[in-house]
Amino acid sequence: MSESEIPSLVSLCIEAVKNELVRGDDLLPIIKELPWNLVDILASRLPPLALEKLQTAVPFDDRDDHDFADEGLRNGRKRGRSWNFSTAWKNLVKSRWPNLGNQIEPIDWQQMYWGTHLQKCLDEVAEIASLPSFDGRLGEIGISDSILKLIGFEGCTDTSTCDYSKLYHHCQQFGYYARCLRLQNVLCSAEISHLLRNSLLQSLELRWIRSKEHIDGLCKLLNQNSESLTSLEFIHCKLSSDSINAICSSLPTKNVQTHGIKNFSINTSNFLETNPVSLPLGLVSFLTSGRSLYSLKLSENHLGRNFAKLVFGTLLNASSSLSILDLSDNNISGWLSELYWRSPSGPPTPLGIGKSFQSLRVLNLRGNNLNKDDADGLRYALVHIPNLEVLDMSDNPIEDDGIRSLIPYFVEASEKCFPFADLMLENCELSCHGVTYLIDTLSTLERPLKSLSVADNDLGSQVAAALGKLLSTSIRILNVEGIGLGSSGFQELQDGITKELKLVKVNISKNRGGIGTANFLSKLISMAPELVTVDAAYNLMPLKSLNTICSALKAAKGNIERLDLRGNIWDYQPGYASMHADIQCNGRPVLILSSSPTPDAPYDDDP
Repeated sequence: MSESEIPSLVSLCIEAVKNELVRGDDLLPIIKELPWNLVDILASRLPPLALEKLQTAVPFDDRDDHDFADEGLRNGRKRGRSWNFSTAWKNLVKSRWPNLGNQIEPIDWQQMYWGTHLQKCLDEVAEIASLPSFDGRLGEIGISDSILKLIGFEGCTDTSTCDYSKLYHHCQQFGYYARCLRLQNVLCSAEISHLLRNSLLQSLELRWIRSKEHIDGLCKLLNQNSESLTSLEFIHCKLSSDSINAICSSLPTKNVQTHGIKNFSINTSNFLETNPVSLPLGLVSFLTSGRSLYSLKLSENHLGRNFAKLVFGTLLNASSSLSILDLSDNNISGWLSELYWRSPSGPPTPLGIGKSFQSLRVLNLRGNNLNKDDADGLRYALVHIPNLEVLDMSDNPIEDDGIRSLIPYFVEASEKCFPFADLMLENCELSCHGVTYLIDTLSTLERPLKSLSVADNDLGSQVAAALGKLLSTSIRILNVEGIGLGSSGFQELQDGITKELKLVKVNISKNRGGIGTANFLSKLISMAPELVTVDAAYNLMPLKSLNTICSALKAAKGNIERLDLRGNIWDYQPGYASMHADIQCNGRPVLILSSSPTPDAPYDDDP
């Protein structure tokens, strides 16, 4: 052993103390009397379990302020010691979960460590409990040696007496730190509320909840955390009216008929009654008593139009303070027109007259099989949503007639200084004529849109002239993926750029533009100094396009962080990436390249 490899006496002592701390508490009274600098050195080298014991045993304010001074701050010992413990926890988080180490501070790293650790334990236990042969208690399931080793607990020969060998002890010791948990159905037994009795859950994600047993166990847990819980999400669940009533009845806080849920989501699940005559009473009470309800997501649940109409009507009549309503990927065609009574001699009259969604900012109706009649009904519904900012109508066959029905609302919103700013019309069976009419109108508004997406509509190169007008406005985000611009369309777009643009993000992928795409990009990069993200993938650009684009990037003084060129350079070689590695932003490569597609891979945007 060389001289440099010989451990110091301090290092040997710290290693011995570390080992003793993991196994017992006998040294804690002695450690409390150590000078702060030695305690801090010790803290930086301890595994999680030992650090937890040390921080619990050593108070921050047990010495005079002058014992520890951090740049002259009052109570410097307390702040300095706390900061050093926080640094130790941050390093442990980054070591075990590198992707969690880039959080915006200040943050409780100790809470993050043990909360994430407990989630790992629960996931591991769920795998065992899911086995058909399992017939026991969740708390008695053993935690694997690999996880125990990560927290610094190893070398225990008698697993029956090890405090941390079972899930029960991890829940007992670290349940207090759990704020956000994801629970599989097998974990939602009557036992779970006892295991997590010390928790103060703020967010809960439930998966595959199907049976009454799952619902009963979950409701106990919900009731136990009703005062702290703010986010609740169900994924791949099967819910009856009785189960919805039970869940919603578990949420109000004690002695108060309101709940504190801010975000409520049921996603990719099955309602046993998808088109009911009336909503479950528990859900009605939940929607009307949610003073804090900010986001409601009922997505991809096979819901019918009656369900959507009842939800919308309940929220409207309650003058809800909801900000985000997501009813995407259901089958609710016809519900908007049913909200209105049509007079033969006058305009449609809303059934909820006098009511409004003053707080609603985001409305997502994507993928609901809505047609042009629904779009016409939506036009009148939007009058009662004066503060709407984002509307997503993508994946609905509303066609040109549908978009023409909505244009008067966009004009009115601009004239009345409504905050409407983001419109998504992807795959709506729109034609070049319909989109040109829309863009011509939007381009002349007093307050143009900030974001527009008309992706996946077969528009052709003729729409380029209208898009050029739109680019000259203050629009920030534009998505024209897969609209068939071709080389001639990109050429017209390039010729139309005559002044500096405000674009921040643009998607021009899958337009088969060839070299025309590269020439357009070269012009765009030089004329859009605020541009950050560009997706130009799958445009059949030849190899020489790469030099054109790279020259533009080097010449420009912009802020581009990501330029996706995948699927373009058909003669691409791995060495090209290293040739352009000097084009970086914030230490990361700007260009996203790819190898040549395999013979069996889809060609460009072909199905």
